[in-house]
Amino acid sequence: MGVRVPLCPQEFCRMGHPVGVPRADASASARGSRSITTDGTDDSLRAHMYLRDGVTRGGSPSAHTRCAEQKNPLVSPRLSIERSAVLEVNVHTKSEVSREIEIEANVGELQPHFDNAYKEYRPKIEIRGFRKGKAPLDMVKKLYGEMIEHEYLDKIASELYRQAVKEKDLKPIGEPTLIDMKYDRGERLWIKIQYDVRPVITLKQYKGLTVETVVHTPTDTELEEELSRIRKINSSREEVEEAKDDEHVVTAHLQEFDETGFPIIGKKTENARFYLADPELEQPFKDALRGTRRGSEHQIKFQHQHDEHTHQVNMKANVMKVEKVVLPELNDEFIKKITKEKIASVDEFRKSVREDLESYWKEKNRRGLINSIVGEIIRLHEFQVPDSLTRSVLENLLEEVKGQYPNKQLPADFDTEKFFEQNRAYAAFQAKWALLREEIVKAENLEVDESALVALAEREAPKIGIDKERLITYYKSSDQIKDRLVGDKLLDVLISSTTVKEVDDTTLSNQLVKG
Repeated sequence: MGVRVPLCPQEFCRMGHPVGVPRADASASARGSRSITTDGTDDSLRAHMYLRDGVTRGGSPSAHTRCAEQKNPLVSPRLSIERSAVLEVNVHTKSEVSREIEIEANVGELQPHFDNAYKEYRPKIEIRGFRKGKAPLDMVKKLYGEMIEHEYLDKIASELYRQAVKEKDLKPIGEPTLIDMKYDRGERLWIKIQYDVRPVITLKQYKGLTVETVVHTPTDTELEEELSRIRKINSSREEVEEAKDDEHVVTAHLQEFDETGFPIIGKKTENARFYLADPELEQPFKDALRGTRRGSEHQIKFQHQHDEHTHQVNMKANVMKVEKVVLPELNDEFIKKITKEKIASVDEFRKSVREDLESYWKEKNRRGLINSIVGEIIRLHEFQVPDSLTRSVLENLLEEVKGQYPNKQLPADFDTEKFFEQNRAYAAFQAKWALLREEIVKAENLEVDESALVALAEREAPKIGIDKERLITYYKSSDQIKDRLVGDKLLDVLISSTTVKEVDDTTLSNQLVKG
């Protein structure tokens, strides 16, 4: 497997974990399959942050493109060892954004590391005739020296990499991968590490663009649908004998059967509820339960599509209860109740709901425009994206998916590699925009002054119930907030300089139908 190496403090991206790369065996005294793990990272180029379905996420990326400082508490602790030997270092260019570094350290360079390792392990070792941790150091070296050295090679490889990066003034990004390691005891340690670098980006046109974007204007039909949804949210239910229409909720016990007709153990669900008007309810359930009566029994058979395969579902539903959904009348009394007297009439409420719909679609149309502009800018700039950045976006996306499950535990059958493959193009897009965005911010010399932070605090303090002065203090110390404001400035620059051709989605739909 490829092995992760804690990175140097010069430029170290908090980009997630790299995909493993096959690694050659160490030597005759190979260390097995242990991995060097990365204890810490910084926020350089977090490429998963800007646009997803047009939504700004987690702050715009440039706050995450800065190099880690040596004081970064997340970076693995360094070995406090004085050294005078100079490493033998060779760097090979693999591509525009990928490098391989070979590092060789002789015994003089390695010995201080091993001496430190012996001292670290000594308190853990028990040797007959001595109290635990009190055996002479020479005896520890004689009995356990080779084992300790191999255990410590991971840390040494990490330290040598950091040292080489500093000596050669390298500029890595992302997490490096240990490709190969060979250790000849008493002579030398040789390691080969792959790491990514930033591509050289020459800015082309990013202002004065012409883009076409689809916009939507809410209709009267959508207004009525929203009012109906609000009524359903505030509906009540009354138990009845029969589901005469789709405005009913059916409660049933379900038992799934195999192809031979025997019940499948563990496939019984009690008190499953089905709202027949739910557009997400599978049609076979609607067909079986529409018109059903309390106490009735139904066989439900259908082909169920799951991921990339289809399987036959055969189940029995025993109806336990049928309830009619009773919608409240849309009158002034109802409006006063649900708005807590803030709105007194149906007409006022209709106006308010329409304004909410218009506001929602205005923002969504704007996000669509941003996507169009960013997509055009990316199309005009061809350069290779470091794979480590793409991997980081994928790792962050996976974390979002985990957050949707209890205790952030993915289902046992979740295919992570398939998820990565399905989202790779999107991840590469995000990583590329992160790199481009940073260059444009530099070119435009966009910065945030104190007045912008104060203005933001004045807007946000009443909403979140925090004292304005405390919020200002926090904003001044938050790179994420500053970066968000820089992102807003950048979008204003891009949008104001772009010629926009709006196409109403209704017109587009009509054209597609005619075509």
